[in-house]
Amino acid sequence: MTKIISIANQKGGVGKTTTAINLSTAMVAIDKKVLLIDSDPQGNASTGLGILEDHRVPSLYDLLSNGEFDKKAIKKTSIPNLDIITSTRDLAASEIELADVANREKRLKNILKQISGYDFFFIDCPPALGLLTINGLVAASSVIVPLQCEFFALEGLSALTNTIKLIKQNFNSELKIEGVVLTMHDKRNSLSELVENDVRNFFGDKVYKTIIPRNVRISEAPSHGKPVLIYDTTCVGSKAYIDLAKEVIFNQ
Repeated sequence: MTKIISIANQKGGVGKTTTAINLSTAMVAIDKKVLLIDSDPQGNASTGLGILEDHRVPSLYDLLSNGEFDKKAIKKTSIPNLDIITSTRDLAASEIELADVANREKRLKNILKQISGYDFFFIDCPPALGLLTINGLVAASSVIVPLQCEFFALEGLSALTNTIKLIKQNFNSELKIEGVVLTMHDKRNSLSELVENDVRNFFGDKVYKTIIPRNVRISEAPSHGKPVLIYDTTCVGSKAYIDLAKEVIFNQ
């Protein structure tokens, strides 16, 4: 049975898309088959996997607008066993276009029901708590929350946890927090240690043991249209995402 995990945080710049790309790639590296759904109108997950803009149609926007699955929307990446449903700028309009549509919150869930043959679906949600993120949470069985190791890390998390509670009460009773992953951790910086302690105190054993370090190779990889595991297999960032993938699987 396919496990559906949304990667969400309404705060931008926390490593959400970077985690979506590299966790997906790490899963493939340990023999899983993955479909990544780029649900962010910025389309950074699509760019980060080397999918050019003129190769992104049909995209997630077309699927949500039509309410029907089109197998042409699944694009092969350069990485075997890692496919993607891409995003385009048009996706931003779907929030308005679907506002009066019945069961709009379940649009993505109904589409994903028609797709088989994968071990994991990862949904890269936009950095907002709008209809696209709600669709991602309704479709998923759980959520991974990336948190940047900086001063305002916990700011706004109450809004996300409240949204998860509301989704659980009204649309998806199985939804849970799969885990919290600390990103951009700098062991030379005492603030990173303080934030880590605060987050572990707040979320307890929901926080993964694996920490994603601040690493220049992770930052460089997207500009080459590659996950860091392909761009530099041996760097500390690549090793961290492999460890995270193993931890996610172990916790299933």
